[in-house]
Amino acid sequence: MTFHLTDDIVRGFERGGASNLTAVPIFVVWLYGTLVLAERRSGYIIILLGSLLGLGVPVIHMMGKGVGVGGNIAKSSGAFFFVWTLIALGVTALFSVILSVRGLWGLQWPRPR
Repeated sequence: MTFHLTDDIVRGFERGGASNLTAVPIFVVWLYGTLVLAERRSGYIIILLGSLLGLGVPVIHMMGKGVGVGGNIAKSSGAFFFVWTLIALGVTALFSVILSVRGLWGLQWPRPR
């Protein structure tokens, strides 16, 4: 995700500036859910939400800005890396969705008294 955001800024899809630093705490929470809250319900939920959002990035770029309709990425330098990061992001996000749903499914849920 960080490679992709960087590439978006360099190509002008995202405006560079302090507003992009809002991504830092989002990535930190996503990483915290993955590493510190591993195998906990809260960790699985954080991973699930972040991964669902991550799945939208390749879809948006393949259908519109970037590679899709009217996109000039294929003609630019670094096109291979841009498209590869989209595919890698989609694969890892979908795999994370599957793993987090599987983890949530396997947890013991509290029973009503």
